[in-house]
Amino acid sequence: MRHLGIDVGGTFTDFVEAREDGLRTWKRLSTPEAPEKSVLAGTPRDDFERVVHGSTVATNALLERKGPRTVLIVTEGFKDLLEIRRQTRPRLYELEPQRTPHVVRRGDVIPVRERLDHEGNTIVPLDDAELERVVDAAKSSGSQAFAICLLHSYANPEHELRILRALEACGLSACASAEVLPEYREYERASTTAINAFLQPTVAGYVSRLEASLARLRIMHSAAGLSAAGEAASRPVSMILSGPAGGVLGARAVAAQSGFDRIISFDMGGTSTDVALCDGEVTLRNTTEVDGMTVQAPLVDIETVGAGGGSIARVDEGGALTVGPESAGADPGPACYGRGTLPTVSDANLVLGRLWEHQPLGGSLLPDAARAHEALTSLGAPEVMAEAVTQVANANMARAIRRVSLERGHDPEGFTLVAFGGAGPLHACQVAEEVGIPRVLVPRVPGVLSALGMLTAPEALERSQAMLIELGAGVADSPQQGARALEDEARAAFTAEGFAVERLTWSADMRYRGQAHELRVGVERPEHTEFARAFHAAHARRYGFAAESRPVELVNLRARVEAAPPSIPLAAGDGSPQAPIDGSSAAGRIVSRASLPVGAVLNGPAVVVQEDATSFVPGGWRGVVDDAGNLLLEPSP
Repeated sequence: MRHLGIDVGGTFTDFVEAREDGLRTWKRLSTPEAPEKSVLAGTPRDDFERVVHGSTVATNALLERKGPRTVLIVTEGFKDLLEIRRQTRPRLYELEPQRTPHVVRRGDVIPVRERLDHEGNTIVPLDDAELERVVDAAKSSGSQAFAICLLHSYANPEHELRILRALEACGLSACASAEVLPEYREYERASTTAINAFLQPTVAGYVSRLEASLARLRIMHSAAGLSAAGEAASRPVSMILSGPAGGVLGARAVAAQSGFDRIISFDMGGTSTDVALCDGEVTLRNTTEVDGMTVQAPLVDIETVGAGGGSIARVDEGGALTVGPESAGADPGPACYGRGTLPTVSDANLVLGRLWEHQPLGGSLLPDAARAHEALTSLGAPEVMAEAVTQVANANMARAIRRVSLERGHDPEGFTLVAFGGAGPLHACQVAEEVGIPRVLVPRVPGVLSALGMLTAPEALERSQAMLIELGAGVADSPQQGARALEDEARAAFTAEGFAVERLTWSADMRYRGQAHELRVGVERPEHTEFARAFHAAHARRYGFAAESRPVELVNLRARVEAAPPSIPLAAGDGSPQAPIDGSSAAGRIVSRASLPVGAVLNGPAVVVQEDATSFVPGGWRGVVDDAGNLLLEPSP
């Protein structure tokens, strides 16, 4: 058995090779200008059963607007769909609010004279002359990508598919919302389809370059499952949270090994920190925002904050110290990497002694303490500013944890913080203290846990369909007929990829009649009574009450099929024994993780070093290596 997991991050690209005798891990500096370079350079020329890959390439292309000019094709009268968006104002007191431009410029919209009603019935037909006019306008636009989103196409895709086939017959690249997101809500559907069209050339090119060199390549998607490279290329919006989703799976797997099922994952990398709450199962949601643009696709419920090891510290115009969201990334990187000059969180940790200057970062890069001191001097006294920088970063990350816990009705005291990523174990104990989490679990290989988590992911596929059904006594409409068709579609698409369905799960987006938002709720069976019961219970958990006398509306139905996940060892392979390190820093004594056997007890303050990450155990904290080889940290009794 040989499986390879690869996670491309903002600073490092992580590799995990799983074999029967354990794990082998390594890192390489990422190459943001061409992410596949670090992937291919770090991949052994060996034969693997699977190569599982997660990447930020789709997210970065969207944030940097690196993609082709994209034209949106809409029903006549809806040209400003992406300009109007929703009425929500993220900053209420901004006198002159400016929205981030969408991937489609305002003038790059082609209206179509056609119209369907909400049930899919034709009001204005799409005739041949109009279709020809639309195709001519598309050809003359000079655009390389087209997104088609017609009114109510989720109920009847005929008009969209006619335009799609006509554009493809002319050699134009296009995607239709009826295939990308056949769901209710016009703006969300248009935004997601436009982003999908914008990302397709970039992601398809990236994936094809990898597939040419890596046999049996599987792509991690945002909903905690794997898909074929072709599926990822056709639906690049499914990769928006590709890497972070792997981290949540890895955190859940190692926590279960140590006997914890209620966890908050804490993934602090080079550019950002991702946190997610798992109460036994990984929680999925349907919508996220990237740089002010809505993406509606199934994804792990993750909160992200721009605080990572490479986050840049500066003093703003008001004299306040801020950390992030700007990052030094991999190039030039933090000052202590030898090329950057701006002060970052990693530089602060090095000055404080929480990073050991004699321990190579990522196993290959020796940190430069003199450059770190020099960079922080631009802010003030290096030691004072280093402490302030870490405190500000910790406060930013603590807010993200509160958003996934306290603000959703979960008491952090009942959870374990699983700290990973290259910088997560450095900050975890102090963040846990600030939020009120009683323990921290540091996995055996924290710096590459996202890549390891990807190896535990099952092959999975989700299909959805708008329903718009009111549930209640005497209602004639039933979701069961639509459920059967949806199940058949999901099974057929999955088996076409060569996988057997081992698990089928149902979920639905539901709301009380009159509500403007939905909850994604898992159900055991697609039945009237099951839907209503599950929704009332979910609403009570999320908002503290359930209005059981009010009618419930089923908006979208979802079927997810999965194959049996592979059995992956979670422990590192047996390495040569390592003697304790005889050293210390300003933060405490230096301890090698490899020298801590199962049952070892560690009292803070101490700095635990290993190739893929460094852990900081503050004074007043105590660590124990449990039977799974994970380091469990708790306040000293």
